[in-house]
Amino acid sequence: MRIDAELANDIDLVATSANHAEAAGYAGAWVGDTSHDPFLQIMQAAQATESITVGTSVAIAFARSPMTTAYSAYDLARYSRGRFVLGLGSQVKPHVERRFSMPWGSPAARMREYVLALKAIWESWQNGTKLDFRGEFYTHTLMTPFFSPESHQYGPPDVYVAGVNTAMTEAAGEVADGFFTHPFTTRRYLEEVTLPALRRGRAKQGGTLDDLVVAGPMFVTVGRTEEELAAAIAGTRDRIAFYGSTPVYRPVLELHGWGDLQPELHQLTKAGRWDELGSLITDEILHTFSVVGTPAEVGPALRKKLGHIFGRTSFYAPYDAEPSLLTELLAHVRDAA
Repeated sequence: MRIDAELANDIDLVATSANHAEAAGYAGAWVGDTSHDPFLQIMQAAQATESITVGTSVAIAFARSPMTTAYSAYDLARYSRGRFVLGLGSQVKPHVERRFSMPWGSPAARMREYVLALKAIWESWQNGTKLDFRGEFYTHTLMTPFFSPESHQYGPPDVYVAGVNTAMTEAAGEVADGFFTHPFTTRRYLEEVTLPALRRGRAKQGGTLDDLVVAGPMFVTVGRTEEELAAAIAGTRDRIAFYGSTPVYRPVLELHGWGDLQPELHQLTKAGRWDELGSLITDEILHTFSVVGTPAEVGPALRKKLGHIFGRTSFYAPYDAEPSLLTELLAHVRDAA
């Protein structure tokens, strides 16, 4: 299990953050698609590093056409000397329609087709194959030499797809090179829902999970002192509650018998009572979603909990965790191997 770093969202700190991650011994570094263009951030990260994987976790696919994404990702594969991984996510309907002003519908089927369109476009650039992709959502049938980037030795990047529900997970298993779990997941959900869906998808193309990377951030609630740990617990409770308030994530709660918590959390958000969310997250829920304790305690517990599932993971610490604290945790995870 490789341990990756989540890079700073501050666009002025991305390069420094990536450089520090490589020096600290992380295997990869990821940026999300929030308040800055993730592809520009990855360009910075690639320039500041030599050997680690760099990638998006995730770029919002439906905010961009497959052609637009194909250009950015193909160039980044070249600029990073083959170290770039394109992570894609769907986002949710309100953001796609109201923030990006893009069409929404059949997200799992659309994502499946999106990845296939990307691969057809890259095939035309890398190997000179005639571009003739015709789908339900996307059609790409025109590519002239003037608009074709030159092929390069690194080839197209791997594509990871993020998902929670079974339809998206199965689609990812069928067409992607890797799958990003959401931090709002549990070992039981992974074993009983996620992995079976990935296997079903992989079986459609004659593959197995042996050739698919399962990756994603996992909650870690860690502190060296009682005060640090208390702050970490409060931050983790708040973030679990925030995700739990979203209807699309209810199946994770329902699997554990906590489905009624989702509408309760949602009502608090509708009322603007954000400060009260975390109080509804019990100790049982906290410890189900996160490993809690000192770095020496969390390191081996995290590997024991997830090492048989994840090819790579990162520490999801939704509180003010010092970099040195997470670096210490990284050492304990390694020691537990």
